[in-house]
Amino acid sequence: MPYNTYPIPRHAVAKRAVASRQNLRALALALGFVSSLSAGVASADAVPLTKASLQGDEVIATPLGNITLVDSYFDDDASQRLFDEMDYQRAAQAYIWSTPLVSFTTWRDELVSTYGVSEWSDFVVLRSLNERTGIVTGNLTTPYIFNFTNLGKGAVRIEYPAGQTAGAVLDLWMRPVLDVGLTGPDKGKGATYVVVGPEDDPAKYHEEGVLVFQSATNNVMIGTRVIDPDPAFYQRYKAEYKMGRVGGKVKPSRFIENLDREWSGTSPRGLAYWQRLSEMVQEEPVRPIDKPWMAMLEPLGIEKGRAFEPDERQQEILLKGAAMGELMTRNLQINPRYTAPYWPGTQWYKSFDFQVAQETDTIQQIDERATWFYEAIGATKGMVNPTPGAGQVYMTTKRDASGDMLRADRNYKLHVPADVPVGQFWSVTLYSENTRRPYENGGTRISDVSLGSRTDGVQKNADGSVDLYIGPDAPKGLESNHLKTVGDDGWFVYFRLYAPLQPFFDKTFSLPDFEVLK
Repeated sequence: MPYNTYPIPRHAVAKRAVASRQNLRALALALGFVSSLSAGVASADAVPLTKASLQGDEVIATPLGNITLVDSYFDDDASQRLFDEMDYQRAAQAYIWSTPLVSFTTWRDELVSTYGVSEWSDFVVLRSLNERTGIVTGNLTTPYIFNFTNLGKGAVRIEYPAGQTAGAVLDLWMRPVLDVGLTGPDKGKGATYVVVGPEDDPAKYHEEGVLVFQSATNNVMIGTRVIDPDPAFYQRYKAEYKMGRVGGKVKPSRFIENLDREWSGTSPRGLAYWQRLSEMVQEEPVRPIDKPWMAMLEPLGIEKGRAFEPDERQQEILLKGAAMGELMTRNLQINPRYTAPYWPGTQWYKSFDFQVAQETDTIQQIDERATWFYEAIGATKGMVNPTPGAGQVYMTTKRDASGDMLRADRNYKLHVPADVPVGQFWSVTLYSENTRRPYENGGTRISDVSLGSRTDGVQKNADGSVDLYIGPDAPKGLESNHLKTVGDDGWFVYFRLYAPLQPFFDKTFSLPDFEVLK
């Protein structure tokens, strides 16, 4: 039975509900009711929803308008309104649940089409401001190297080079299948890895000196950030990195670079969001933990083995659901109610604040992961569980020292104490709240949107501390320490600590809040 029609059940015993809307209205009037069969029409006789008995003859006031019961039944109009509301609520929640999947798919599709990827083993290198501005909360200090492949076409063998890199293989939910480089099993010394799909048997691939990992999804991303700034190291990395299908030839990959093309990894809005989700539903096996969500998506026209062809009613509900789902997700991102600021008395949160598996013994961390994957992309063990001297930390804030939301039309100062506890470097990067991508303020240099300990020209105070300024106006003489905001494009920052040291973990180091400049 198609999901866009909902016949009312009929009982053949005792009292029967009137079969048509016209007869039901007539009966209600005959019984003395002032009935409302359309949403939004009030009735003085309506019973509040929480007080309704759901028995006999009753007019119930609901957010959908009045629902009139006659002999405990309601008519087709009320039934359809209830189904519409149920599906709308499911669509809004499905948006929150599916945020990492659609973000991943957008990332893959837009990057592949913009940079002309033709082989599954190709890597796209993002180095310039134009290239990295497409990444949702991309790091502008180190180059990114990305590959997307599908394990449904065969297990992949990777010969990974030694050196100062930080990367991972991520599944479709952007969970790390494994880390590579400094935070991976190779610890920066290089290794041979085999990655197999969810319906494959890892035992088939065990051999001496090979590390085997299984992904929960067919689609995976292989990504690396080159930490070593020496150009010679990067050239060696490319020459030594090799990849191939198990059983086939392992060979050097093609690195697509220096194209300086603009693109956007921000998830689409409207029906395009659901189209991308439907595509992933078709490409992936359904995990047991996701079966309830698949049941909620089915009446919306998203179903395994079914083309995405929503009818007019479904389209309207999907459009409303995506819009409300994004509002709810942005609220979580701005006000993460499941956690507290990392440093008591400040507005700074640790961005990645959930388990690497995205679940605990009792819950799937839907709100927690939606917060991160609405705002960012990717997750590695080094990002989730950094240890002193290894991994990365991402700190963020959306409010100033007074607790007010950060605004594009105000000027702010951030005082960065001397001796930030990092083994590698620290940086502050400015992002747009609307796109969550690097802030577009008309600048053409990395330093126009990102400053840090590796930025040439940043002025330090006498004690080694640094004052950074964000807002429409640069303080005179401190232009090198300024990040510009424009119009009403709201903003936030990531304060990154690469290889954080013990003072971060024991909280003897902390950042002050942004101060408003008058």
